[in-house]
Amino acid sequence: MKKHLSLILLALASTAAAQSRPVIGLSLSTLNNPFFVELRDGAKKAATGGGADLVVLDAQDRADKQASDIEDLITRKVKVIIVNATDSDAIIPSIMAANAAKIPVITVDRSANGGQVAYHVASDNVAGGKMAGEYIKKLLGGKGNIVELQGIPGSSAARDRGAGFNAALKAAPALKRVASQPADFNRAKGLSVMENILQSQPNIAAVFAHNDEMALGAAQAIASSKRKIVVVGFDATPDAVAAVRAGKLAATVAQRPADIGKLGVQRALTIIKTGKVPAKTVNVPVPLTLITK
Repeated sequence: MKKHLSLILLALASTAAAQSRPVIGLSLSTLNNPFFVELRDGAKKAATGGGADLVVLDAQDRADKQASDIEDLITRKVKVIIVNATDSDAIIPSIMAANAAKIPVITVDRSANGGQVAYHVASDNVAGGKMAGEYIKKLLGGKGNIVELQGIPGSSAARDRGAGFNAALKAAPALKRVASQPADFNRAKGLSVMENILQSQPNIAAVFAHNDEMALGAAQAIASSKRKIVVVGFDATPDAVAAVRAGKLAATVAQRPADIGKLGVQRALTIIKTGKVPAKTVNVPVPLTLITK
């Protein structure tokens, strides 16, 4: 009888402990990308270490699903919502809904173009794009035809990386951008878009892709064409770093996705602990480096 009572008390204590743990929501644009898998894992580790539960939802690169996911997190009454937006404009109503529900919002990697956001944790994507452009300029001696593979239209990452890259090109008039097309941060689309560009552009010296998945797809298309073209990516995913070492990519701009996830959760835990939410968005920068062979 005493043993049975002890088990009951232990179960009740475990239930009470679980109920006392704060719940943080994490809405990701996609988990079909190694970068965001690393970001999720960094967030999970920080949540576990901070005594919180993390609910992770995958929008599958669909703005409508992300809106539904965040509505679900609001219904669950999570303490903080961390968002990696599929579309920086489309996410605004969802952030405003969280604001109305008095749930603080933190954005990671990609910013939102409206709504009240407590913290934005990200690398400087403009600086990263410029870093890639400067490296390509150096490799080509300041002249040559360039292709740009863009990320998802409307995402802050695509906009900012493109802005930085094109700022670098403007400083070198002999570098000419002959094609700029979206491939949606997707490897298969990077492959197919690059195949089409190779058919229409006989003279290409370099490619800058807004992320590594597109860069790897482009590199595959280029390898099949037997042409020698410099390819630079962005994110430093494990596959991309391996490709740099193998000489298939010239470089990749290294973000730290696990750190982005960790810092996002750490800021959420600070809000939960203190009850204080910044009146204006506080930017939390994560350093960038260029990885070459």
